[in-house]
Order: sequence, then structure tokens, then C-alpha cells
Amino acid sequence: MMTMDIVEVARRSGVPASTLRFYEEKRLIKSIGRRGMRRVFDAPVLDRLALIALGRVAGFSLDEIGRMFAPDGRPRIDRRALTAKAKELDDTIRRLAAMRDGLRHAAACPAPSHMECPTFRRLLRAAASGALGGQDKKAPSKRRASGARES
Repeated sequence: MMTMDIVEVARRSGVPASTLRFYEEKRLIKSIGRRGMRRVFDAPVLDRLALIALGRVAGFSLDEIGRMFAPDGRPRIDRRALTAKAKELDDTIRRLAAMRDGLRHAAACPAPSHMECPTFRRLLRAAASGALGGQDKKAPSKRRASGARES
């Protein structure tokens, strides 16, 4: 079986050695020993790193990605999690498309002022309500709710 030290894995995968050490600490990958002071990995680590990269691009957390591997290191991908993530991405795409369309309209709007444009006003209301995903709606702090002044 082919083995590679951490420098070679970093070179082949494009993942920095510091990230490889972090992934090992998080138990996402596992070295098979050391060659001098360097960690050594077997060749399948490259496939595992590719799966981790795919999961990150899809928006999964490292903990979620970690649960997608069986104890023996083989992929054990939860299809329901994939379906849920795909729905989440669909929702994000819809919000971003609405934002894109609103911005394009605002850029070309013939109204004398954006504040006079009904489409722009709807975009403002959507942003203020959190419907565009740009801000978290949180309850006011106790100080603000009780009327205390902020410094």
C-alpha cells in the first residue's frame, strides 16, 4: 500500500498541513504512523479529503461530515441529510435570486428616488423582516426592552 507523509498529502490534496493536523484532531482523517517527525497517511486519505471538501462546499459542518463516516473510515452518507441540505440550498437560491432581481430592478428603476419605487420598498420590507436571510431577528435586550438607555 502506498503511503505519503503529511507534506505529500498537502501537496496532492491542496489542503495545508495545519488543516490536515486539525482534521486528524477532529478525527476526520487518521495517520498510520510517523516517518521521523512527519505524520504518514495511506493513499485513501486523498479520497477522504475530497469527500470532506465536497461536504464543506455543500455547507455541512465538520461535525456533520464526521458523522458521514463509519468507524472503519468508509463513507456512510445519510441520504436524508443530503436531501435536507439540498432543500436548504434551494431556499438559499430562491432568496438570492429574489435579491438579485430586486437589485437589478433598483439599478435600472425609472423612479426619481428609490424610496418612491414600490419594488424597492418591498425589497426593503423583506430585508427588514429577515425574509432575505441577511439578519437574525432577535428579541430586544432586557436593557432596551425596559427602556434603559444604551451608552
